[in-house]
Amino acid sequence: MRNPLIIFTLSAILTGFSNGSYATTSDLNQKVATSLNSKAQQSDLAYKIAESLTVEIGPRLAGSPEDLRAVDWATAKLQSLGFDKVYKEPVVVPVWQRGTASARVVAPYPQPLVLTALGGSVATPETGLTANIVRFDNLNALKHANKKNVEGKIVFIDEKTERFKTGAGYGKTVGARVNGAVEAAKLGAVAIVIRSIGTDSDRMPHTGMMRYDDKVSKIPAAALSSPDADLLTAMLARTSDVTIELTLTPKDLGTTTTYNVIGEVTGASKPDEIVLLGAHLDSWDEGTGAIDDASGVAIVTAAAKLISELPERPARTIRVVLFAAEEIGMVGGKAYVEQHKAELSKHYIAAESDFGAGPIYRADLRVAPSVFSQAQQLLAPLANADVEQGDNNARGGSEVSLLPAHGVPVASLRQDGRDYFDYHHTPNDTLDKIDPAALAQNVAVYTQFAYLMAQSSLELRPIK
Repeated sequence: MRNPLIIFTLSAILTGFSNGSYATTSDLNQKVATSLNSKAQQSDLAYKIAESLTVEIGPRLAGSPEDLRAVDWATAKLQSLGFDKVYKEPVVVPVWQRGTASARVVAPYPQPLVLTALGGSVATPETGLTANIVRFDNLNALKHANKKNVEGKIVFIDEKTERFKTGAGYGKTVGARVNGAVEAAKLGAVAIVIRSIGTDSDRMPHTGMMRYDDKVSKIPAAALSSPDADLLTAMLARTSDVTIELTLTPKDLGTTTTYNVIGEVTGASKPDEIVLLGAHLDSWDEGTGAIDDASGVAIVTAAAKLISELPERPARTIRVVLFAAEEIGMVGGKAYVEQHKAELSKHYIAAESDFGAGPIYRADLRVAPSVFSQAQQLLAPLANADVEQGDNNARGGSEVSLLPAHGVPVASLRQDGRDYFDYHHTPNDTLDKIDPAALAQNVAVYTQFAYLMAQSSLELRPIK
């Protein structure tokens, strides 16, 4: 059901335009955007959506039964919200089951450690494995190590992730998680443990995807909580002879089919042109996937819903894409590009919410340089939500970052991520970490952005 208040307010705006109160169509669009900002800031729809996903589905590891339940949930949710078109597209994904993880220091100071398997890790022998550990400050130090110092040992990479508003610290340390097992195996290591790629001091380890090379032996890989990494470092300061016992029981269960779930609000005059708003539906299996990425699902869905309530639809179609299997390598995003390659030229611009629920503070673009300043002027109403103008070097976020290579303009609506990596990929990623007011501000920004871009007369292409 459409909200009568927003219909009344926007009808008044449209009447004012027809009576000559606004000088240009641009003036009208900016007035509508301002009204949408007010409505979004007062709405609790996004919070209700995030709550529904985390409570009714919870963890939804790609390829799991819970993942397919999430697909059904998303399809039903978009239909219940009155999207004009709701459909799903198949995505083939690997199926990995976490199993259990345990570790303890055997000598010289026996005590337990808290850790979790990295996504995609192979198992240890059923009886576990026991070996001395060898510590490295970072992945680069490991790459330059002498094989005789590593062979037969468990590699421990102990690099701390720094806290930044932009999340830049993650980019500096995540290589240890992604590539550490391969580099350690090249030197004959029997396993690898890393300090969690996170900024917290909780005894909750961060999982995340890692990679193997088929030309290199596959060794078990796990992440230690930050306090446990500190504990090992303190032990190693006393002696280089520290032995740990490690047991991981993950399983590779082949492949299965999951789905990208898509909902559309059809454009009035250019329905074949797309403004894409993305988020990812899957999550890791440790927490309930609240900030990663139920918040994103909620933000983009609520934004499109508010636009659908306008008395007159914008020119272009708003397409919400809830991507599958982002956490295990943007599999859903790659499938989307392949399945929609014939219409990517009709994608006017794209943006994705996948950085938690902190307030948006800046809008970056990646459009034709010749229209960049005009595009910034078009988005001037974002200042109503305390968003500043940024640069023309946006990536678009997660799966959307795949689109510029195909000529699609993108935007990065940058969130304050100072606490994002406190909870990311941990059991602590739960609904209480979402601030309803900040979530509503995100919706306000995405709603205005999508509406203004759906109405824009600018030619945003070509881009590099």
